[in-house]
Amino acid sequence: MSDGETALPTIEIGEVLARLPHRYPFLLVDRAEAYRPSESLVGIKCVTINEPFFPGHFPGNPVMPGVLVVEALAQVGALLMSKTWDIDISKTTIFFMSVDGARFRLPVRPGDVLKLHVDVVKIRAPVVKFKGRALVNGKLAAECEFSAMKADNPQ
Repeated sequence: MSDGETALPTIEIGEVLARLPHRYPFLLVDRAEAYRPSESLVGIKCVTINEPFFPGHFPGNPVMPGVLVVEALAQVGALLMSKTWDIDISKTTIFFMSVDGARFRLPVRPGDVLKLHVDVVKIRAPVVKFKGRALVNGKLAAECEFSAMKADNPQ
């Protein structure tokens, strides 16, 4: 980093757990970096052989299901919304609304580190539209556009 540059904030697992309601086996974000409020976030998912889906997808040839790669992108979008708007997850839930143009380019396997790049396309509160890209070793594994909305929890 050169003089005058500042590191973009990192979101560690403790804050991920405070900002997302997801838990094992459905939490698909280990941490995040390069947080830019209302703009972008890069999530990190360290894929291990211990993931609960690998025994059945596929025996002898483990591949992370594409729908879960998209879900991981959506969770990063929710994390971006939660941090930007300082959402209290005991009172508000962020719901995945839609996915468009999903494309899968590479299989994601045990040992891969998914870098989940999520950028805001448009905000019309309470809805946010995102563009997401999942990369492994700098190569595009999946991409899509998706949207999410925040809603109050029932009392």
